Amino acid sequence: MTEPPLPVIPVTELRVGHFVLLDLGWMDHPFPRNNFRITTARQIETIRALGLTRVRIDPARSDPESEEDGTAAAASSATQEASPSADPAQAARLAALAAQRRSLQRCERRYHEGARRCKALLDGAEHEPARAAGEAQALAGELVAEICGQGESAIRLLGDVQGDRGAQHAMNVAVLSLLLGRALGLEAAALQTLGTAALLHDVGKLRLPELVRHKDDAFTPAQLKAYQEHAELGARLVRAMGLPEEVAQAVAQHHEHADGSGFPTGCLAEAMTPAARVLALVNRYDRLCNPHHPAKALTPHEALALLFARHRAQFEARTLAAFIRMLGVYPPGSIVQLSDGRYAQVQAVNAARPLKPRVLVHDPTVPRSEALLLDLQTQPQLSIQRSLRPDQLPRAALDYLEPRARYCYFFERALSAGDGEGGVP
Repeated sequence: MTEPPLPVIPVTELRVGHFVLLDLGWMDHPFPRNNFRITTARQIETIRALGLTRVRIDPARSDPESEEDGTAAAASSATQEASPSADPAQAARLAALAAQRRSLQRCERRYHEGARRCKALLDGAEHEPARAAGEAQALAGELVAEICGQGESAIRLLGDVQGDRGAQHAMNVAVLSLLLGRALGLEAAALQTLGTAALLHDVGKLRLPELVRHKDDAFTPAQLKAYQEHAELGARLVRAMGLPEEVAQAVAQHHEHADGSGFPTGCLAEAMTPAARVLALVNRYDRLCNPHHPAKALTPHEALALLFARHRAQFEARTLAAFIRMLGVYPPGSIVQLSDGRYAQVQAVNAARPLKPRVLVHDPTVPRSEALLLDLQTQPQLSIQRSLRPDQLPRAALDYLEPRARYCYFFERALSAGDGEGGVP
């Protein structure tokens, strides 16, 4: 007897407790498996960000209570959103929340797409070099066009991102490098070079043994020397791919330091290309936030403070100053306490006006999935008082804010103070 087909429901009706079956290839989503039981609201947000409108569920493996409660909540929410609200303020809030969700979903969808393409081009760099080169240039060009075509940009923290870490690192470095390059006034051609080099900066690690692909403090001198070879190996591979020499030079120099303490040649800042100066800084920042060993991770605020306080000589001064201005004192992902005592997580920073970011505030009266970000540009009476590590948060705030295990970024159009997503103080 043929089993009846599993039901298909709109993604808007997904709730914690549903067992979902994603009809996608394993590289088309960030989850370890195609079929799994949803355990967090963030997983639902990620599924929505994939661009799916409907998804299959298995009622037999779904949690009955969660499914029942979720169905009732979905029906209530659908009724509320479908009917005109008698309260203009509530209607405006619902509209702002919908716009906020759409923007985040777009960022996450573009990031996942970019990371997937990045992994594919890195996997093919040695066996299909011409094709990989074309894909790298195409992806970099798309990112450049988006960044340059939307006016002011905001750097947006993404949700719980899973997938290939090498591709995620390349995407993080590409996104932040292009935003920094734009802040430094680089022209479109220079941004194209920078974006392509950012996507390929670690391509030389493909030619290293797995044991030495990720720097470790326990390396022997021989292992450290082997690891350091990836910069030059990457430049050779980039040249073999037929890419411009400027891209190869940036890849070769992405571990050089302005004070001559880097590798492979120990050159000074004036000998580094503009793209290499940006890559050296952004690559270090992302490695501090997202190290190979997660236990060593710094918060974005800690990483930026460390670069400025202890390692500023290693980076070209103008590049470092522009990076700090762009990210602000509290980059996206930072856990903070506001001047009124509430706890929050920085979600988005306007790259041109970073001192008043948009934050997710711990509010026990509002479910996290329904919380509007608070735009501090619209709240002159509020400011960020201090930065915290996640383990310094009270348990309730920790569970609500759900600090990231990894920090991944994309960009969106920056909001003006009048765009209606200011949140509720």
